[in-house]
Amino acid sequence: MPAAVELKTAPFDPRFPNTNQTRYCYQSYLDFHRCSKVKGENSETCKYFKNCFQSMCPNAWVEKWDNQRAEGTFAGRI
Repeated sequence: MPAAVELKTAPFDPRFPNTNQTRYCYQSYLDFHRCSKVKGENSETCKYFKNCFQSMCPNAWVEKWDNQRAEGTFAGRI
């Protein structure tokens, strides 16, 4: 019998109480990259933000933002 898979999503964040979670997605993406810059990607704190944005954001958005960061055209402040 295969092992049970535990599925998780981002926890509730009171800064984003509405059903539209676009801002939560974007803010988690920014928080992860800011955290990574200071503490490194493998920090537990950074992993929390990574899990949040991976859970909340459509993959196409993340790919677009990653490409923009690589090209130096990303609009967010990291």
